[in-house]
Amino acid sequence: MPQPSEFTDRMLSLGLARVSEAAAIACAPLIGRGDEKAADQAAVDAMRKELNKLDIAGVVVIGEGERDEAPMLFIGEEVGAGTGPAVDIALDPLEGTTLTAKDMPNALAVIAMGPRGSMLHAPDVYMDKLAIGPGFRRGVVTLDMSPSERVSALAAAKGCSTTDITVCVLERPRHEDLIAEIRSTGAAIRLITDGDVAGVMHCAEPTLTGIDMYMGSGGAPEGVLAAAALKCMGGQIFGRLIFRNDDERTRARTAGISNLDRVYTRDDMVTGDVIFAATGVTDGSLLPGVKREVGHITVETLLMRSKTGSVRRMIYRNPVR
Repeated sequence: MPQPSEFTDRMLSLGLARVSEAAAIACAPLIGRGDEKAADQAAVDAMRKELNKLDIAGVVVIGEGERDEAPMLFIGEEVGAGTGPAVDIALDPLEGTTLTAKDMPNALAVIAMGPRGSMLHAPDVYMDKLAIGPGFRRGVVTLDMSPSERVSALAAAKGCSTTDITVCVLERPRHEDLIAEIRSTGAAIRLITDGDVAGVMHCAEPTLTGIDMYMGSGGAPEGVLAAAALKCMGGQIFGRLIFRNDDERTRARTAGISNLDRVYTRDDMVTGDVIFAATGVTDGSLLPGVKREVGHITVETLLMRSKTGSVRRMIYRNPVR
């Protein structure tokens, strides 16, 4: 039977879950072993192998990054069986290599898929990011606001005090002034050492995670992955590319970006329907990590479709041979 040429997200979603599960399971023996590159290599190899079983003509548009010394599923790599629909793939086989090596919370295996041409080809530069959860009018917070104005605006929209707001920020020296200004409002800050895709996703489920907003700069490719997640979960994300030198500006133009000052919304970064899967590697606020028992291994996956807004939590338990 010939494979369908259109993007059938319902049919492909379970296959995508298997891809993130395979990556999480493959790096499980390396949790807490102190070897980031070995963990990343295991996740990459397993993700590539499982992707190539899918009936898709896939191209990686968001991969491990041009300058990353770790092994890659590189940007432009073709994946899948070569039959079926043409799709864009955004992935991070192990989001949180350091978290995995140190057995710290919130390491994930993450992947998103959409029709060809539906995802921003973000260059490997920094992006200034701002994200909030669902249920708010567009423009309640913007990148043009100061950090303190964003906290005040969100508190007003929620009908609460600024002291009731918690902001997630990546712990980096470049964020010292940002952190100080947020704290001046009375808001709380949850600092994370790595994993800003998970950081943004926390905003979509504030009652579960306790996070209301994400602020700060991080990798632009991770911004697209986070936008794919919020496209399914609900919520807003805004991003503006940050360029530190002419080489980075050239990289952006090579990726097809002409307006270097543009503020991207969630729907600018992911223009079509998307499916998204994240499997827990280490225990976290969103997902439990891999559980290794005698004779079995268990993982939990968040599988989502933007077309329907469906969110599934799937537990996969498999014998260890």
